[in-house]
Amino acid sequence: MDCSGLFRGALATRVRRSLLTLVVLIVSAASAFAETAPVKPKFGPLATSIQQSRDYFRTHDAPDYWALSPYYVPQISGSACSVATIAIMMNVMLGLPAWGPETLVSQQSLLEKVDSKQWAEKSAQDGEGLTFEEFKTYVALSLEAYGLKADLETFKPADGGEATLARLRALLVENEGSDDDIVLLYFNQGAVTGDWDGPHISPLGAYDIDRRRVLIMDVDRQFYIPYWTDDETLLDAMLRPAPAEQGVLAGETGGLIRVTAHRGTAHEVVRGSEPERRSRARQ
Repeated sequence: MDCSGLFRGALATRVRRSLLTLVVLIVSAASAFAETAPVKPKFGPLATSIQQSRDYFRTHDAPDYWALSPYYVPQISGSACSVATIAIMMNVMLGLPAWGPETLVSQQSLLEKVDSKQWAEKSAQDGEGLTFEEFKTYVALSLEAYGLKADLETFKPADGGEATLARLRALLVENEGSDDDIVLLYFNQGAVTGDWDGPHISPLGAYDIDRRRVLIMDVDRQFYIPYWTDDETLLDAMLRPAPAEQGVLAGETGGLIRVTAHRGTAHEVVRGSEPERRSRARQ
């Protein structure tokens, strides 16, 4: 009888049983951890999704929300929140093209139109993102590239005092009065959602004056839908500095840019005349 073969077989059986026991222990431990580990709700305590609170739109005109929502798109990379936000703004201000061959402003076409290598690199996947001043610069360059003239008003809070909060509320009230202007937000996303601690950019969709809360049309659509947060939290989110791990953006704080387009011949400048459009369509 080959005793060595029997020994090897018994050893193999014992090893398999030990491995099976180890796998069972690991799975059990993982299950126990999953049951006991704290799980944070999607928005945390400082934000409420639009699905959970939509009564505002039943009783108010909400002109900015209805102007923005048809053009509300997700950012095309993890660092492209500025591109998505400005593309939304450009489409709102240019309006829906009148002719079939014309296209909306996409994030890619926006980058090509502005033709900034630096912006393209900073907004690419794993790009370093923009400072508030850089964001303001690219808002202006985008308007210029599409032939739009607009007034840019900047709200850059230095503190969270009552006077600053009052100025913020006054700006939000004025903005909510019509869709003639758009407010773009540069803020610490984690200060509102309780997740990623760093700078982020998105448009503001509405201001509920009675409840003193804003609707953030977050372009980070992989994780979020629009959500409400109170205006004091909004101010805190603009004031919170980006942490050290944000690299070149470390210490960066946020603010608002209110963009009011001059009504006039902007569409003609950008879209061209009807014969020109027909010519482009035939090419």
